[in-house]
Parts: sequence; C-alpha cells; structure tokens
Amino acid sequence: MTEVRYRNDHPSTPEARINKRLRNSGGEEADHIVKTGTGPQRVFHNIHHSGTARKHGSDNPGEGSIDGDRR
Repeated sequence: MTEVRYRNDHPSTPEARINKRLRNSGGEEADHIVKTGTGPQRVFHNIHHSGTARKHGSDNPGEGSIDGDRR
C-alpha cells in the first residue's frame, strides 16, 4: 500500500484539492452553463448569448502618433 503525504501547513484537504481541479475552468461569466458527465470525464459548455458583452478593464487610449497625439 502506498503512503500519501500532504504538507501539514497547507489548509486544504485532499477532497478540497480534487474539487478545485474538477471545477469549471471557464469561470462563472457565461449566461448558461451545461455540465455533461461526472468525475474527470465531465465536460462543461459555457454559452454566451450575443449582445451581453461585458467590459473588462478600461478603454485603450491607443498609441501616440509621431507628433505625440492620440490616433
């Protein structure tokens, strides 16, 4: 039988580590999430409806031209 070693100073349990690995990597930003299957063979489909674009970060002001003005 093999010995399983974990660092005692790490707060998460083996079950928490496995759940973290099996979570949806697409995030929670999708309008609709479909999960097919269970365990390591499961598949997530993240569906984003058109017209619901979200703004991430501030607008890019663009590069300066040769005169120093914005393009």
